[in-house]
Amino acid sequence: MNQELYQYTLRLADTALILSHRLCEYTSCGPFLEEDLASMNTGLDLIGQAEAFLKYAAEMSGNTNEDKLAFQRNEEDYKNFHIVEYPNTDFGYLVTRQFYMDVFNYFNYSQLVNSKDVTIAAIAGKAIKEVTYHLKRSSEWIVRLGDGTAESKERIQACLNDLWMYVDEFFETDEIHENLQRQGIAADLDVIRKQWHQKVEEVLQEATLTKPEGAKYSLVYGKDGGHTEYMGFILCEMQYLNNRYPEAIW
Repeated sequence: MNQELYQYTLRLADTALILSHRLCEYTSCGPFLEEDLASMNTGLDLIGQAEAFLKYAAEMSGNTNEDKLAFQRNEEDYKNFHIVEYPNTDFGYLVTRQFYMDVFNYFNYSQLVNSKDVTIAAIAGKAIKEVTYHLKRSSEWIVRLGDGTAESKERIQACLNDLWMYVDEFFETDEIHENLQRQGIAADLDVIRKQWHQKVEEVLQEATLTKPEGAKYSLVYGKDGGHTEYMGFILCEMQYLNNRYPEAIW
């Protein structure tokens, strides 16, 4: 098994999986019905992406399947970004978390459609259509809240500031990523960093909001198996049914 490719695939899968779980937690809590459905549909898109990547990882492993990877791993075996673990504090935090992730996903998948790994390229080819819509939707919400009332502007700016510390992880490289990038499999994160900041600045300027600033906050990231205090609670809920009835089938 190509261990580096396996780990990279899990990073893509787990970030989509945990974010989809967070979005689905918000079901029935949206500000109005249409938005409630839109959040759920975004979560369904993400879980579809996660399933595809987990299936590919399971095939590489040869001794598991996508369901076991999703529900039967220990906390340190998940490789998702820290930001997707952040709770649904309120709608502003949900929108901000989604916006930061949507910008990254859009530029990441835009490169991965040309990956030399044909499976990753195929999954990215389907995902780019979905994340293009996700980015449009979350960008519109940032503008709507930022250029709305004095209260909505203040609150969405606070959300942007609070979640900003998590964005550095998007662009951190390691030996796994660098090796796969040289092989033409992984995306160039230096290019994505520039594109991400440019797009975020563009949207925030339209929203009359201020781009946050902040120092790097962590030396151990989620994609390396280190997690925030929120991750254990997510897994308790996510894995409960599987742990309670391990032999159950649908």
